[in-house]
Amino acid sequence: MKFCSQCGASVTLRVPTGDNLPRYVCASCHTIHYQNPRIVAGCIPEWEGRILLCRRAIEPRYGLWTLPAGFMENSESAVTAAAREALEEANAVVENLSLYGVYSLLHVSQVYLMFRSQLKDGRASPGQESLEVRLYTEDEVPWEQMAFTVVHEILHQYFAERRSGVFQLHVGDIIREADTFRIHRYS
Repeated sequence: MKFCSQCGASVTLRVPTGDNLPRYVCASCHTIHYQNPRIVAGCIPEWEGRILLCRRAIEPRYGLWTLPAGFMENSESAVTAAAREALEEANAVVENLSLYGVYSLLHVSQVYLMFRSQLKDGRASPGQESLEVRLYTEDEVPWEQMAFTVVHEILHQYFAERRSGVFQLHVGDIIREADTFRIHRYS
């Protein structure tokens, strides 16, 4: 950040009085510009034992597979955002959404809120952000072509719990270490 969004003057990165972290502070109007993690909401749409995946038509990770998910909009609930993303990316109407996991991606300052859901009527087709969409059984999932580590981990966890018949709420961090990622689970 170089300029204040309030008055247009230059900002400097410093620890404001009474704070403990560096923030961008306007030299003129003294507005403190807080930067906070972005929230991603998504879902695991299921239909007759298969889950819906989308092959990305946009960067990052063009051409790889993921669950329908994306950034929340202002004035939107997490559930509404997850359902909207399924509709935008896969022309899929989802229902019966229930929170499945909260994952903090520390290296990119994002928080993922992932929901279990049912795909209404089993219908889906590529939206603007998808090259194709497909329903997969666990054995068919293109594991080596998954776009994001967090989605890969969520799906492994999901299928294991589905086999056991018991789903839990999960909370964890995805931590980047050199060229790999480590999952720290709280629950």
